[in-house]
Amino acid sequence: MQINADFSARVVLLPGQQQFVPSPLPGVSRVMLDRAGDEVARATSLVRYAPGSGYSSHRHDGGEEILVLDGIFSDEHGHYPAGSYLRNPPGSNHQPYSEQGCLLLVKLWQFAADDHTKLVIDTNSGDWLPGLVSGLSVLPLHEHNGVNTALVRWAANTQFNRHTHPGGEEILVLDGVFRDEFAEYPTGSWLRSPRYSSHTPFTTTEGALIYVKTGHLGANLLGDKFIQAPA
Repeated sequence: MQINADFSARVVLLPGQQQFVPSPLPGVSRVMLDRAGDEVARATSLVRYAPGSGYSSHRHDGGEEILVLDGIFSDEHGHYPAGSYLRNPPGSNHQPYSEQGCLLLVKLWQFAADDHTKLVIDTNSGDWLPGLVSGLSVLPLHEHNGVNTALVRWAANTQFNRHTHPGGEEILVLDGVFRDEFAEYPTGSWLRSPRYSSHTPFTTTEGALIYVKTGHLGANLLGDKFIQAPA
């Protein structure tokens, strides 16, 4: 299965363009944002657990990254409310479920082979740092060999400089409206820009909160074996 698996292409999925489809397990549905592979795949998805649903215990050979967007996600190690950021490294095991239901951003098989860091971060109580321009604040989540993941808060009417992402950029808009010279992206929008892409992002009256990952396209990750070269 190849969904938005040409990583040299720019992809934008607005909320109205995202459709949840059932997973193989009852009560769990997902929006496949990008996917290279079948049930074992390099994948980025929005995953929704209905109340009382869950998975059997399983192993993540390629690692798993999770951002809890709504509700409470749980496994045998703990309970993770909205705003929790988790990294389960390659070879880790767990049995996930949700008693009240939840919505997650999940990335699979996108770890470097030597990244064995397990993380649990409550972003609701994180230490935000000043950004590069006035109106920006940043909550760093993870960095490994040039791949950076963070939450970035944009105040209203913030303008950033034009810049280039040599290793690509991926954004999920968590709140407000994020904009650049190409379009505007309301809450729930997902966009992935290829290596060496450039843009000039900004906000207007709403401001925005975004999840952003940079440097991961072409970064020699475990899941690259699933990617087919574009024709």
